[in-house]
Amino acid sequence: MDDLEAVLSRVRDRVVPEPAERDHLRTVAAELAERTRAAIADLPVDADVVQVGSTARGTWVSGDRDIDLFVRFDADLDREQLEEYGLAVGHAVLPDGHEEYAEHPYVKGTHEGFDVDLVPCHDVETAGDLVSAVDRTPFHDAYLSARLDDDLADDVVLAKAFLKGIGAYGSDLRTEGFSGYLTELLVLELGGFVPLVESARSWHPPVEFDPEGHAERTFDDPLVVVDPTDPTRNVAAVLSAANLARFQHYARELLAAPSEDPFEPADPAPLDAGDVRSHLDRRNTTPAAVVFDAPDVVDDQLWPQLRRSLDGIVRGLNERGFDVLRARAMTDAEGPDREGGGAKRAALYAELEVAERPAVARHEGPPVAVRKHAASFYESYADDVDPETYGPFIDGDRYVVEREREFTTVREYLESDAAGDVALGAQVEREFAERDVLVGDAVATLAPAFGVPLREFYEPHP
Repeated sequence: MDDLEAVLSRVRDRVVPEPAERDHLRTVAAELAERTRAAIADLPVDADVVQVGSTARGTWVSGDRDIDLFVRFDADLDREQLEEYGLAVGHAVLPDGHEEYAEHPYVKGTHEGFDVDLVPCHDVETAGDLVSAVDRTPFHDAYLSARLDDDLADDVVLAKAFLKGIGAYGSDLRTEGFSGYLTELLVLELGGFVPLVESARSWHPPVEFDPEGHAERTFDDPLVVVDPTDPTRNVAAVLSAANLARFQHYARELLAAPSEDPFEPADPAPLDAGDVRSHLDRRNTTPAAVVFDAPDVVDDQLWPQLRRSLDGIVRGLNERGFDVLRARAMTDAEGPDREGGGAKRAALYAELEVAERPAVARHEGPPVAVRKHAASFYESYADDVDPETYGPFIDGDRYVVEREREFTTVREYLESDAAGDVALGAQVEREFAERDVLVGDAVATLAPAFGVPLREFYEPHP
């Protein structure tokens, strides 16, 4: 434990904001809040402004520069007016800002080097009275602000730095990791960062925490943390099983061999085409990629559609005997610079154990002794006049037929209409029609645009 405390002490010195950083943020946030109140005064309705999020609670990692301001309008204000007035305030406070969309539009911009979100919401009485999902955020802030002391706040910062370092932080639907609110609730519930990792190393999912003991439903997720402000919501619903397992792995590693390494985010260099070919030569598998224009939607809409499309393609490949070893969805916006802009191209990438199949496929029927089912199978093929069908005949104790295979190569399948008939995401389906198919060494040409996800694919780690 002495080694662990020494490591955590050094990490704290680096990741917990210094007083000067805190004072500067408070000054800028206060100035923005005052400008927001001035903009509200010009509206024909009443509203107030509240700062929320980690920078409001003192739980941000040093260097993060996010300020979240929520403008609360009367709960009876209709959605159209809330959007109109909320955007008017946002543009008045952030004249160079731009509109983004969560459950409804809000304004995002910068001020004195800080990234600022100015979000309208309804001032509802309880989190259970939501008009939209963002209405619960001020309740989250109030709940945690009343319970996190300085020591616990510093431990929250440690936990966030740890989760960022291992690549499991962020509730966006690309990452499917731990949200800031979830992280803070876990630190609060377990009593600190060390108790959290000590507890996590022994979790056997599903794991459930209910801080207020008020859950009103059951949840089918690997980790359940019932929202203390909303008994019907699991705060960890977005968290993937893989990221929960990743957290457990690194929790065990940290406790067994304390090191600052897990607190340092990886910055993978992209693979070049030669690197990709080296991996292909070593693995002796056949890679295949379907590449298309990424739909022009936000990441939280794009990634679920890419994953759904990948699942569909993998099922189609396996059903046709191409035996997928591993697969992943990719975009050209991944990597260190991915925050600089949205994806332009996307790829569904699979590594295959088998890339070519015989011209015929075997279809086994039931044992001949199973009279009713065996007769049905036999009769369904006995009158088949297709010259490419062999049988039905008896092999061992059952009826068998061998029929012409629809696709003998992976390229034939991926270029066919059948590949587009799998369950694709709605926007992906439109772009998929103009896809490019790359098989074998040709996938190395993806390296200039997809080098980072290709490295993550071919050099995986926990």
